Amino acid sequence: MKIFYVLVIYILLNVVDAKVYEFCDLARKLHCDHGFNRNTLPDWMCLIQAESSYNSKAVGPPNSDGSRDYGLWQINDRYWCKNGKKGGDCNMDCQKLLDDNLADDVVCVRKIHQRHGYNAWYGWIKSCKGKALPNTEKCF
Repeated sequence: MKIFYVLVIYILLNVVDAKVYEFCDLARKLHCDHGFNRNTLPDWMCLIQAESSYNSKAVGPPNSDGSRDYGLWQINDRYWCKNGKKGGDCNMDCQKLLDDNLADDVVCVRKIHQRHGYNAWYGWIKSCKGKALPNTEKCF
Protein backbone atom coordinates (compact mmCIF):
# COMPACT_ATOMS: atom_id res chain seq x y z
CA MET A 1 0.00 0.00 0.00
CA LYS A 2 2.92 2.32 0.74
CA ILE A 3 4.12 1.96 -2.87
CA PHE A 4 0.66 2.97 -4.07
CA TYR A 5 0.83 6.26 -2.15
CA VAL A 6 4.34 6.96 -3.40
CA LEU A 7 3.16 6.33 -6.96
CA VAL A 8 0.15 8.64 -6.53
CA ILE A 9 2.38 11.42 -5.15
CA TYR A 10 4.84 10.92 -8.02
CA ILE A 11 2.05 11.15 -10.59
CA LEU A 12 0.57 14.24 -8.98
CA LEU A 13 3.95 15.97 -8.91
CA ASN A 14 4.45 15.18 -12.58
CA VAL A 15 1.03 16.54 -13.48
CA VAL A 16 1.84 19.84 -11.74
CA ASP A 17 5.10 20.15 -13.74
CA ALA A 18 3.52 19.11 -17.05
CA LYS A 19 4.45 21.05 -20.15
CA VAL A 20 1.31 21.61 -22.16
CA TYR A 21 2.35 23.24 -25.42
CA GLU A 22 0.44 25.95 -27.21
CA PHE A 23 -0.50 24.90 -30.74
CA CYS A 24 1.74 27.31 -32.67
CA ASP A 25 4.64 27.02 -30.22
CA LEU A 26 4.72 23.27 -30.75
CA ALA A 27 4.25 23.51 -34.52
CA ARG A 28 7.19 25.94 -34.78
CA LYS A 29 9.32 23.78 -32.45
CA LEU A 30 8.66 20.65 -34.50
CA HIS A 31 9.48 22.42 -37.76
CA CYS A 32 12.34 24.71 -36.73
CA ASP A 33 14.07 22.62 -34.06
CA HIS A 34 13.31 19.08 -35.24
CA GLY A 35 12.99 19.36 -39.02
CA PHE A 36 9.37 18.31 -39.47
CA ASN A 37 8.18 19.20 -42.97
CA ARG A 38 5.60 22.00 -42.95
CA ASN A 39 3.45 19.97 -45.34
CA THR A 40 3.13 17.15 -42.80
CA LEU A 41 2.71 19.35 -39.71
CA PRO A 42 -1.12 19.32 -39.86
CA ASP A 43 -1.10 15.52 -39.54
CA TRP A 44 1.44 15.56 -36.71
CA MET A 45 -0.38 18.31 -34.82
CA CYS A 46 -3.72 16.54 -35.19
CA LEU A 47 -2.12 13.29 -34.02
CA ILE A 48 -0.54 14.95 -30.97
CA GLN A 49 -3.81 16.70 -30.09
CA ALA A 50 -5.69 13.39 -30.33
CA GLU A 51 -3.10 11.41 -28.37
CA SER A 52 -1.96 13.77 -25.58
CA SER A 53 -3.64 17.18 -25.97
CA TYR A 54 -0.11 18.65 -26.39
CA ASN A 55 0.89 17.47 -22.89
CA SER A 56 4.51 16.27 -22.81
CA LYS A 57 3.95 14.43 -19.53
CA ALA A 58 0.85 12.50 -20.60
CA VAL A 59 0.75 8.85 -19.54
CA GLY A 60 -2.18 6.91 -20.87
CA PRO A 61 -4.25 4.50 -18.80
CA PRO A 62 -3.37 0.81 -19.08
CA ASN A 63 -4.18 -0.68 -22.48
CA SER A 64 -6.00 -4.01 -22.73
CA ASP A 65 -2.63 -5.81 -22.73
CA GLY A 66 -1.40 -3.92 -19.65
CA SER A 67 0.98 -1.69 -21.60
CA ARG A 68 0.96 2.11 -21.33
CA ASP A 69 1.58 5.02 -23.69
CA TYR A 70 3.92 7.94 -22.91
CA GLY A 71 4.49 11.55 -23.89
CA LEU A 72 3.21 13.81 -26.65
CA TRP A 73 2.97 10.98 -29.16
CA GLN A 74 1.81 8.36 -26.62
CA ILE A 75 4.58 5.89 -27.44
CA ASN A 76 3.82 2.38 -26.19
CA ASP A 77 6.03 0.58 -23.66
CA ARG A 78 5.26 -2.85 -25.06
CA TYR A 79 7.12 -2.23 -28.32
CA TRP A 80 9.09 1.00 -28.33
CA CYS A 81 10.44 1.79 -24.86
CA LYS A 82 10.81 0.18 -21.43
CA ASN A 83 9.78 1.68 -18.15
CA GLY A 84 12.71 2.33 -15.82
CA LYS A 85 15.43 1.23 -18.24
CA LYS A 86 16.50 1.48 -21.86
CA GLY A 87 14.76 -0.97 -24.13
CA GLY A 88 12.24 -1.61 -26.87
CA ASP A 89 12.79 -0.85 -30.54
CA CYS A 90 13.69 2.77 -29.70
CA ASN A 91 16.12 1.61 -26.99
CA MET A 92 14.93 4.20 -24.50
CA ASP A 93 13.46 4.53 -21.04
CA CYS A 94 9.79 5.57 -21.38
CA GLN A 95 10.38 8.24 -18.71
CA LYS A 96 12.55 10.12 -21.24
CA LEU A 97 9.36 10.60 -23.27
CA LEU A 98 7.93 12.67 -20.43
CA ASP A 99 10.60 15.37 -20.27
CA ASP A 100 10.61 18.55 -22.31
CA ASN A 101 13.58 17.48 -24.45
CA LEU A 102 11.83 16.28 -27.60
CA ALA A 103 14.98 15.27 -29.49
CA ASP A 104 14.97 11.64 -28.33
CA ASP A 105 11.16 11.44 -28.69
CA VAL A 106 11.47 12.59 -32.31
CA VAL A 107 14.05 9.89 -33.11
CA CYS A 108 11.62 7.26 -31.82
CA VAL A 109 8.59 8.84 -33.54
CA ARG A 110 10.40 8.84 -36.87
CA LYS A 111 11.25 5.16 -36.45
CA ILE A 112 7.61 4.34 -35.70
CA HIS A 113 6.38 6.44 -38.62
CA GLN A 114 8.92 4.93 -41.00
CA ARG A 115 7.65 1.43 -40.17
CA HIS A 116 3.92 2.04 -39.86
CA GLY A 117 3.06 5.55 -41.03
CA TYR A 118 0.44 7.50 -39.12
CA ASN A 119 -1.61 4.31 -38.81
CA ALA A 120 0.58 3.37 -35.82
CA TRP A 121 -1.50 5.83 -33.78
CA TYR A 122 -5.16 5.11 -33.08
CA GLY A 123 -5.67 8.77 -32.25
CA TRP A 124 -4.67 9.72 -35.81
CA ILE A 125 -6.89 7.03 -37.33
CA LYS A 126 -9.89 8.05 -35.25
CA SER A 127 -9.49 11.84 -35.22
CA CYS A 128 -7.40 12.82 -38.25
CA LYS A 129 -7.48 10.30 -41.10
CA GLY A 130 -9.70 11.62 -43.89
CA LYS A 131 -10.80 14.61 -41.80
CA ALA A 132 -10.11 18.32 -41.90
CA LEU A 133 -6.69 18.91 -40.37
CA PRO A 134 -5.63 21.94 -38.33
CA ASN A 135 -4.14 24.95 -40.08
CA THR A 136 -0.47 25.17 -39.13
CA GLU A 137 0.39 27.85 -41.71
CA LYS A 138 -1.00 30.50 -39.38
CA CYS A 139 1.94 29.74 -37.08
CA PHE A 140 4.63 30.85 -39.54
